[in-house]
Amino acid sequence: MLELQHISYEVEQDGADKGILRDINLKIGERFVAITGPNGGGKSTLAKLIAGIYTPTTGRIILDGEDITDLNITERAHRGISFAFQQPVRFKGLTVKDLITLASGKQIGVAEACNYLSEVGLCAKDYIDREVDASLSGGELKRIEIAMIMARSTKLSVFDEPEAGIDLWSFSNLIQVFEHLHEKINGSILIISHQERILNIADRIIVISDGHVLQDGARKDILPGLLGETGSVCSALSDKVR
Repeated sequence: MLELQHISYEVEQDGADKGILRDINLKIGERFVAITGPNGGGKSTLAKLIAGIYTPTTGRIILDGEDITDLNITERAHRGISFAFQQPVRFKGLTVKDLITLASGKQIGVAEACNYLSEVGLCAKDYIDREVDASLSGGELKRIEIAMIMARSTKLSVFDEPEAGIDLWSFSNLIQVFEHLHEKINGSILIISHQERILNIADRIIVISDGHVLQDGARKDILPGLLGETGSVCSALSDKVR
């Protein structure tokens, strides 16, 4: 269970403090939670606060009863939090098998590493020995990153706009991977997104706008209102904050 208690985050801008997040209080324990909202509302900042990339200006972050507010990203990873960036990092010189082995934290064989690749829809024999470099597309990198997270089997996996920078075909395949991940993972998944197809497989949707929690509830209660008559999550979110 992740708990955010009175989380606020400010940055200095033009000599003054600018509030990005203001008094966020959330408990996250469901299997699949999606955070959505207008651009600039604070979604990605919240993800980075949870991961330990940023430290809140005020408030506490509690994971399974332990205060992790002052822990860095590495220490939080050891506690069981994984973070997937919008643009996955490329590691020239390391193979896909190397990365999955490192993620698992133990020595694993080729067969086990291949199983993780198969779980995310990649043909293992075509990828297991490839370098994680510029020859891989954004969609391939994101699926490999998900395979790494599955190998880690963490308490909480955080994805920051996983649809960013990939083509429609890759996005369709990514949705299938998340549907499968939802069934297979033992911990919780937290995804920052405004894509309807991702929101549609979430157990819970949290809407953040202008640094505040605007809505929070089960998908069946929140998503219809976001779609409204426009059929577009983005348009509906824009209308709600005008």
